[in-house]
Amino acid sequence: MNSFEQLSQQFIEKFSIDHFPKDPISLYEPNRYFLQLGGKRIRPVLCLMGNELFEDINKDCWHVATAIELFHNFTLIHDDIMDNAPLRRGMETVHTKFGESTALLAGDVMLVAAYDYLNKISGKYLFSILKLFNKTAREVCEGQQLDMDFEKKAEVQMNDYLNMISLKTSVLLAASLKMGAILGGAGERNQDLLYEFGRKLGLAFQVQDDYLDAFGDPGKFGKQVGGDIKSNKKTFLMIHALESASSEQKQQLIALMNSNDKGKVEQVLSLFKQCRVDAWATDLKEKFITEAFNHLEDVAVLSKRKEPLKQLALFLTQRQK
Repeated sequence: MNSFEQLSQQFIEKFSIDHFPKDPISLYEPNRYFLQLGGKRIRPVLCLMGNELFEDINKDCWHVATAIELFHNFTLIHDDIMDNAPLRRGMETVHTKFGESTALLAGDVMLVAAYDYLNKISGKYLFSILKLFNKTAREVCEGQQLDMDFEKKAEVQMNDYLNMISLKTSVLLAASLKMGAILGGAGERNQDLLYEFGRKLGLAFQVQDDYLDAFGDPGKFGKQVGGDIKSNKKTFLMIHALESASSEQKQQLIALMNSNDKGKVEQVLSLFKQCRVDAWATDLKEKFITEAFNHLEDVAVLSKRKEPLKQLALFLTQRQK
């Protein structure tokens, strides 16, 4: 069994090729720029780990992992446009550097490249993989739309937010694992258990992401701290703060969300701390991690084969960037 670090290095070596034609350079160079920014490559490596949990890595798994990473980067390019984000991984976003119209097209051809890699896999697996890949891609788009819809609402219920995050973030982690399991010859029950492990891991991952956006070190996080607050996003933290705040604190939060005061981020963070949102988020993250590990425990393989996934789950939810 390989560790996440070992598989990550192997994937980076295989992924570090040119995935795009030469011309027009004005279309493809933005994608080359974006991919060279790096990233954690979590989703493709989860696919490889899902495969290796059951069997030696199938050569088709490298194609699927590449498709997953290209798809993920497509969503990031478009998300940055929708969020009007100036930075990604500490560098200029594609739309900031190359313009919004070019960024839209660059994201589109990134998605096309992902399907080119899926077309390389064996016909034995093609239908199952494509069906899950397409379902997941649709759900990610649904989650992004719900996220934007929530920005227009004064209040969002926690269950609605959980559903949105499950679609926008968790299902891609879950599907990456399940696609690997399919290629590893896993039975349907094991596939589904691994999917649920990934889904709950994704929720814990998002809690940590929301936490870092508010309380993280900008030097480590790679994005502007307080970006969600500036964008009036309904995050785990904001929803819980509104639910647990006193009447006066709630009025202050709502007023700040409807303003563009210079000190908005600092004032909201102060209210978050008064409502003990930081401690609550840590507890919620631990709840999701426990549920994820329970699903992984039920997967019918030797416990020692699950250890790399357990270590990765802890790393993802304890990260500072």
